[in-house]
Amino acid sequence: MTPALDPGPAAVVDVAAVTALLERPPAVLVLEDGRVFRGQAYGALGTTVGEAVFSTGMSGYQETLTDPSYHHQVVVMTAPHIGNTGVNDEDPESGRIWVAGYVVRDPAIRPSNWRSQRTLQDDLSEQGVVGISGIDTRALTRHLRELGAMRVGIFSGEAAADSPEAMLETVRAAPRMAGSALAEQVSTDRPYVVPAHGKRRYTIAALDLGIKEMTPTLMARRGLEVHVLPATSTWEDLVALREEHGLDGVFFSNGPGDPGTAAPQVALLQRVLAAKLPFFGICFGNQLLGRALGFQTYKLKYGHRGINQPVLDRRTGRVEITSHNHGFAIAWPGAADGQGFDDVRTMFGLVRVSHVCLNDLVVEGIECLDVPAFSVQYHPEAAAGPHDSEHLFDRFVELIAGSAGTGVA
Repeated sequence: MTPALDPGPAAVVDVAAVTALLERPPAVLVLEDGRVFRGQAYGALGTTVGEAVFSTGMSGYQETLTDPSYHHQVVVMTAPHIGNTGVNDEDPESGRIWVAGYVVRDPAIRPSNWRSQRTLQDDLSEQGVVGISGIDTRALTRHLRELGAMRVGIFSGEAAADSPEAMLETVRAAPRMAGSALAEQVSTDRPYVVPAHGKRRYTIAALDLGIKEMTPTLMARRGLEVHVLPATSTWEDLVALREEHGLDGVFFSNGPGDPGTAAPQVALLQRVLAAKLPFFGICFGNQLLGRALGFQTYKLKYGHRGINQPVLDRRTGRVEITSHNHGFAIAWPGAADGQGFDDVRTMFGLVRVSHVCLNDLVVEGIECLDVPAFSVQYHPEAAAGPHDSEHLFDRFVELIAGSAGTGVA
């Protein structure tokens, strides 16, 4: 006779957690076109407004929440289960949560991970982030894909009892992302230094337009001493940095807002290019390099957000899976008319499209052929993964090494 299998200890049900989940106050999500989704509060109670965008990442929600590029945006998570691994103090990309609001389908009843220190619900509540759960995020995502990113409001607790007309009026009174200057709002207010790991090879200035902590960390691992500067820094600040510490290169970070509003940063970058200082930019920094070279930028219909975006490196023919968070892109001359991505001559010489998104052929990277500068639209630091593009930091070091003798004149 076959012995009965021991089922082990009975599963323990966290009754308090389940009860709290089921008894959460009501919440309402209202899009600017009038569509309404009803669910339950998740996070803080109250009202929030912003631009509705969706992120396709299956993991890395903690890095997403703390990415300054999401400032003034309500993030819809397409992955259905959020909060499973809790929250820890090692993974944040900045000192706070930046999203304006958070939308999930099924929040975890309790986290289950050896690194977890508290629940995501607790962090959202403590930092005043208003969210909603229990809605059909698939339907909401399809709506945004078809009609484009738009303004949205989340109303929870007592605010959920307002009339739909009043909620819609609040949403439509919110500022649009196009035309918004936000980089200065998320930037550091004073310079700071991230020392090189081991022997210092080079010194760079990193303009903080919404920088993520992993970015200077990866640079420091490659022997770069990173001087992180406020978004309002000037050419004179770079000259002063060179005189005191030396200056071998300049980096522009990711960040939120419309690149068309960043005239001071564009002017600074043109001085960097004229001095032939090695330059590397990511995301917002890529858009600003485009504008510094004379190209226009435009707002994407619903943007690229997530950690599974395929990008073709046109220099090598290699396809990399990359991390994205952007709603604007560089308009390449002739590309919209089907003429392809031919090299273009600018005031700083020839410029080439180095990377293209394979989903929609959006320009994902450019490189200058006559001055030492390149940039990519995605996030090679990708703390939550993937790490296919981390080699771009090595490319920046190689660019600096090959440009010895350049500097601030």
